[in-house]
Amino acid sequence: MLIPQINFALKRCLTVNQAKQIHAQIVVNYLNEVEIDFLRQFVESRPNLTPSVVCYVRNVLLNLKYTDCSIWSCVIRSFASHGMFKDTLALYIQMQRLGFSPTTYAISSTLKSCARLPCKVGGLSIHAQVHKYDNLQSVFVQTAVMDFYAKLGDMKAARMLFDEMGEKNVVSWNSLLSGYLKSRDLAMAKQLFDEMPLRDIVSWNSMISGYARSGDMEKAQLLFEEMPDKNKASWNAMISGYVECGKMAMARRFFESMPQRNNISCITVISGYAKCGDVNSARDVFYRMLDKDVLVFNAMIACYAQNSQPKEAINLFNEMLTANMISQPDKMTLACVISACSQLGDLDSSSWMESYIRRSGIEVDDHLATALVDLYAKCGNIDKAYQWFHSLGKRDLVAYTAMISGCGINGKPHDAIKLFEEMITVGISPNLVTFTGVLTAYNYAGLVEEGYLCFSLMGKLGLMPSADHYGIMVDLLGRTGRLDEAYELIKSMPIPPHSGVWGALLLACRLHNNVELGEIAAKHCFDLGADTTGYSALLANIYATNDKWNDVNHVRSVESGKVPGFSWV
Repeated sequence: MLIPQINFALKRCLTVNQAKQIHAQIVVNYLNEVEIDFLRQFVESRPNLTPSVVCYVRNVLLNLKYTDCSIWSCVIRSFASHGMFKDTLALYIQMQRLGFSPTTYAISSTLKSCARLPCKVGGLSIHAQVHKYDNLQSVFVQTAVMDFYAKLGDMKAARMLFDEMGEKNVVSWNSLLSGYLKSRDLAMAKQLFDEMPLRDIVSWNSMISGYARSGDMEKAQLLFEEMPDKNKASWNAMISGYVECGKMAMARRFFESMPQRNNISCITVISGYAKCGDVNSARDVFYRMLDKDVLVFNAMIACYAQNSQPKEAINLFNEMLTANMISQPDKMTLACVISACSQLGDLDSSSWMESYIRRSGIEVDDHLATALVDLYAKCGNIDKAYQWFHSLGKRDLVAYTAMISGCGINGKPHDAIKLFEEMITVGISPNLVTFTGVLTAYNYAGLVEEGYLCFSLMGKLGLMPSADHYGIMVDLLGRTGRLDEAYELIKSMPIPPHSGVWGALLLACRLHNNVELGEIAAKHCFDLGADTTGYSALLANIYATNDKWNDVNHVRSVESGKVPGFSWV
């Protein structure tokens, strides 16, 4: 009586706790014959595999009383299809140690994982096994081996295997075609495409996507028009190509012409409008959609966040939660909303977001934790930012940059400098944003020589300093009274200085009462068409400090518009 009940329960998508309860009944009632079916059904019914599910499945698999290669192959294939590539390879190795002969499914899934990791040694070992077992000499396995080499970019080996294959199917041809396209060898890809005895829709879509990724939309469109049959992926490849080329009018034209759109089409167009700053058009596409999933919401929230509309991003997130439009936001949703909160610098929003994540039971991975580091750093809660920073399993460029920038702007320059030095020591190369943060820290601390060394390091790393970096250095030199050096640095700039650079020099001239350089800096600020009110006030203060009252009156009259032809030349 118990077995039918268990079989009925297994047809549902079970949580880990529910699965454990059913498994407990199987064990205590000695129903060993259904244990394999239980594990197979549980694995195949999972929409996703969380770390806790992976751990549970692995433990059950390793402790089965009766096991065979089919259940191992089932779990290996499931892990690979859900992107658990390291776990897939580890299980395959364990399967070999237990003496099970590999199946075609286990071989192909593990080769896929080796290519994605990448793990060339693992793939080569499996290739050697293929020669050992006669039952693995099928077109299915041979194609998987060839695909492994193609995905690693070893097209010479992939082509050799392809030419040696006695039997080829359309998947074999498509795998080699995909390899050439990934290697950006469009000439060989087109030659192979023309030689194909049979093309399916994957062949056509691959070739169109290859031309689209290379920016050759003319050839992509010619192939698109030549296609005997088109599916949504065909249309999406064209839309994506035009989006990447920045031709949003053409992307929108294809989007509107689609016989049937899916969410990928809409997300691509929304993301394209986000890149070019056309929020209104993105919003129009978003609200015309009837069936929105979490990925579509993510695209629109990201569009708002990327275009400095954080309030709109947060409002859409709240609307999504209030109206129960989706079951639950995912990690990408939260990362986008956190980015919006960090733009506002609102500490209350920071605390609310962290509280929401904990209540929702969403696992905080390194990507989400890094977003929280950036959020708390920009909101001024450095201690909280440090907590999340130290919780990271792996600290990358983004995490270090967030902490360095946060410490730099929140009065902890020595912490920022220490983090920067630590980052260099562990082999992470800083980017332009990192240098902005650490130079700000040197500026705050008044460490001129150290700042100069850091500024020089940019060139050694192959980074071109922006006008903002020069502005920080001018401010650092100016605040410490080295005005002539600051002026010479501006004159040596390989790029035109903006008003912020000259404004930094003008402010320094105000601090040190340098009339001559103050006039030069002010003239450049006015010539650049910046808002002159603040600069005029600084120049007037310089004149007043040096008892140049006629010049003070001149500045004030020009600012009020009473002397329209006045010039500082």
